[in-house]
Amino acid sequence: MKHNLTAVEEAFLKETPLQEISTKTPYIATDSFPKLGLLSALSFLEWVCKNPQGVVSLPTGKTASYFQHYTHFLLDNWDNKKGKELLDKYGLSGVKKPSLSGLSFVQMGEFFPIDPKQHNSLYNYAVEHYIKGFGFDKDNSLLINSEEIELPEGKHFSEVFPDNSIDLSLRYREAKTAQEQLQKASIFKIDDWCTSYENKIREKGGIGFFLSGIGPDGHIAFNTRGAAHFSSTRLTETNFETQAVTAVDLGGIEVSRNRLVITIGLGTLRANPENKAIVFAAGEAIADVIKHSVEDKPSVYYPATSIQWLKNARFYLTEGAAVKLEDAVDCYYKCSPWNHQKTERAVIELCKKINKFGSKLELSDLKADKYCSMIPDLNENTVQSVIDSIQAKLKKGMEREQNQVYYHTGPHHDDIMLGIMPSTNRQSRDASNELHFSVLTSGSNAVTNSFVYDLLVETKELLNQGKIEMVNFPDFFKDGYKYKWDKDIYHYLDSIAEQNDEEKRRGVCHRTVRALVTIWKVKNVEELREAIYEVLTILKNSYDGGINPPKVQQLKGMIREFEEELVWAHYGIMVKNVHHLHLGFYRGDTSFEKNVLPILEDFRKYKPTVISLAMDPQGSGPDTHYKVLQNIAKAVEAWNEEEDLSKLRIVGYRNVWFRYNPWDVEVLVPVSLNSLATLEKSFKECYITQVNASFPSYQLDGAFSDVTQRVWVEQHKQIQLLLGKNYFYQNDSPLLRATHGMIYHRELTVEQFLAESQKLGKAMEN
Repeated sequence: MKHNLTAVEEAFLKETPLQEISTKTPYIATDSFPKLGLLSALSFLEWVCKNPQGVVSLPTGKTASYFQHYTHFLLDNWDNKKGKELLDKYGLSGVKKPSLSGLSFVQMGEFFPIDPKQHNSLYNYAVEHYIKGFGFDKDNSLLINSEEIELPEGKHFSEVFPDNSIDLSLRYREAKTAQEQLQKASIFKIDDWCTSYENKIREKGGIGFFLSGIGPDGHIAFNTRGAAHFSSTRLTETNFETQAVTAVDLGGIEVSRNRLVITIGLGTLRANPENKAIVFAAGEAIADVIKHSVEDKPSVYYPATSIQWLKNARFYLTEGAAVKLEDAVDCYYKCSPWNHQKTERAVIELCKKINKFGSKLELSDLKADKYCSMIPDLNENTVQSVIDSIQAKLKKGMEREQNQVYYHTGPHHDDIMLGIMPSTNRQSRDASNELHFSVLTSGSNAVTNSFVYDLLVETKELLNQGKIEMVNFPDFFKDGYKYKWDKDIYHYLDSIAEQNDEEKRRGVCHRTVRALVTIWKVKNVEELREAIYEVLTILKNSYDGGINPPKVQQLKGMIREFEEELVWAHYGIMVKNVHHLHLGFYRGDTSFEKNVLPILEDFRKYKPTVISLAMDPQGSGPDTHYKVLQNIAKAVEAWNEEEDLSKLRIVGYRNVWFRYNPWDVEVLVPVSLNSLATLEKSFKECYITQVNASFPSYQLDGAFSDVTQRVWVEQHKQIQLLLGKNYFYQNDSPLLRATHGMIYHRELTVEQFLAESQKLGKAMEN
């Protein structure tokens, strides 16, 4: 299908092997997250050059960061060599530098109600990044400011909705109290405001350039699954997927579950039939939604299908986000020489397509399949060659190793556990192995204000009751607090064994006291009480999702560190073998000394034979993952200059957001039902800040351990379909007979790892 691409789009399309576009909405795939931002910025400026007085609606959040960066970069360097090289390369040669001052900006959505001054309000984001950042005229913009939406009797939204919760059923039912009558009248006033907002957009001629990310349910703006394709600006509820992804902004799903939103509608986007509506997305975590959004007919199940009616609609994607599109799958097989990896994928996916065990596949099945028929020298032994290679990967994942030094790293707390815990458990069973667990960032953002508040109230009560006896030791506030941190751990674990919840909580309070003494440098019990009161006051006066002072952030981080130590203590790992490196980039320091040297010094000290890390091939996951990977790579590179690392192995695992395929990896690790039970029990007993999943995965309304178990079980089914159920149920190996899950992970040499990290670094940073 031929689509009317712009000069910028044509230039980017030429750089990708995906030349054929057969989808209902055209798309362009880029090889990295930053390049996605460059494409979006160039396309925006290309449009502005032709529409200097146009109406634009632009995105918020992480996906928008590179778009904003490159827009600034291009405008700042339009007339110099750096800028001209990019402009010439991507279709804007000789084009006069545009001005953004004449544009009309439209805010596409906002949480409601929310104080517009809060850093996590979308109004604040729009003002900081677009009104001030891009120089848009505020008087010529349409913004959603909760403070400016008039309510009955001139009341403030905090008076009408004191808990920030709005019951939209009042639109249709009778109000039962005076407060409900006020709320009902207010809802209709808000509805009137939304209608006025919609009219103002249409009076401007409608949106001419729209750029938006896409939610896990396919939503654009806040038009979640089920939204009518002709909908207008409105006050509405959100769904669980949206609540999960906005939980980080709002301070936990406890907040986002009850917070409504004001959003422009899908019909708003189509008010101007010339609207250049672009949806951009990065990473394979969103690949299923992208596939349905660009290949399916318009459906309320996937809101982004609604832009198919716009002739200028586009999807800009990373290759990871596009990986499941039929065009991309075709290109995977056709755009490069065939190898055994492709044979593995073709055969394993054929098993799923026709729901047939690998051992039952016939040559005619392979010949009838679009991709299996492309396998060179296709014959009766082709399927067996795949079975053999998968079994070899499985055998590698079952090896019992001795005399190894494992240095397992995680960008955040719980990443190692949720990535490869069954492997680490088996490693710890042999006394000749030495295990280290190293978390490279603070993890403070994962701890809610309410959790810390409740914990400190309980700590204060125990202190008043004399149940934290260690504070009475003569040297506690001088040096004593530094010692016996293991004791807090074993107190907690003994309490788990005794099923004594009260004593478990006291163990947490003990560690909290040590953290307070460490951070606030208190000298006695009275100063300790003052520190507790100070934090309680700060938290009471903070809004959910607000930025805490450094000391409170450090306290939250130390709570997460306690959790990490608890997990590995289950398996006999001492506190001294659990490392908290606090890399500098988390606080804005990018120096070698604060980011690479701490890792390098651990390598020198412990001399690991195996290093594990979270791998995200396209850098589209959390920024932290990419930065941690690059810092580990730099440390390995520096260590490689000092020692012979020819036998060092690098294990790459995925976190809960991303998955490997069996054809992507070198190792398959079988997971027993016992391991699955251990994962769940350890997670829910130790990651106490995460038990109620304040920041859950959008994939499941539950704990991350439940998401991980689901992934591992699905992966086992994938391998079981190839090898057959009897291969597991009747195997000579007790482990394989007990297998009900599967982990996929990479295993690389130093040279392979450095080559992959350098390739990713070049794509991300050039």
